[in-house]
Amino acid sequence: MTEQKKSVLFPFTLSSNTILPLVLVIASFITGTLYTKVQYLEKNNVPKQVAAQAVAPQQGSQPVAQVPAGKIKDVSSDERIRGNKNAKVTLVEYSDFECPFCQRFHPITQELLKAYGDKIRLVYRDYPLPFHANAQKEAEAGRCIAELGGSDAFWNYADKVFERTASNGSGFALADLGPLAKEVGVNQQSFQQWLDSGKYTQAVKDEMADGNAAGVNGTPTTFIIDGDGKTQMLVGAQPLDAFKTVIDQVLK
Repeated sequence: MTEQKKSVLFPFTLSSNTILPLVLVIASFITGTLYTKVQYLEKNNVPKQVAAQAVAPQQGSQPVAQVPAGKIKDVSSDERIRGNKNAKVTLVEYSDFECPFCQRFHPITQELLKAYGDKIRLVYRDYPLPFHANAQKEAEAGRCIAELGGSDAFWNYADKVFERTASNGSGFALADLGPLAKEVGVNQQSFQQWLDSGKYTQAVKDEMADGNAAGVNGTPTTFIIDGDGKTQMLVGAQPLDAFKTVIDQVLK
């Protein structure tokens, strides 16, 4: 099948004298592209670990929980929580509304909540990556909606952004945030005033700093915390079974 595709795309024969130069040209192009991207990220003060993630995205294939590099900030009752607020197991997700891996992971969190019912709860925390142009404002918008409309309005907002964004930086237009706020039941004028004022700009940055202190350097990063406060960390859009394995162990 592969050879058939090649013959359609390239209906000519490459000799050994032309293959090597062609390979070198392609390799040079790829190397140059990656170098340019890294230089851009470093120039804009993107941490090296995050820059590396942008060049070589997470594979989501290692279901091995890690020990956090630092202490995660305690969960408070006024955070954006989905599920039973008194659940035995807590999942704290550091996420970015324009991250394609977060978009892929979002339905998995919903499946986990359905599978475990009142045994788990999900906490959303902001970690907008600096090379995603709209992520910071979308994070601020989420906080405005949570304040004006409550937790249900926020989760409705999160669901719709992840459903509609094309991700990778600016997939959901900032001009559509106001109408979306209205759609999820929030006063659009009040929302827009708060968003434009930068009311939650620093709060989002502070939450990122808390994540950094705990070892977050990319999205999604999820901390799984048991009733005694023991914490494990899963990095990336890991498959459903990876989370079930860890959660089942915690619930024993």
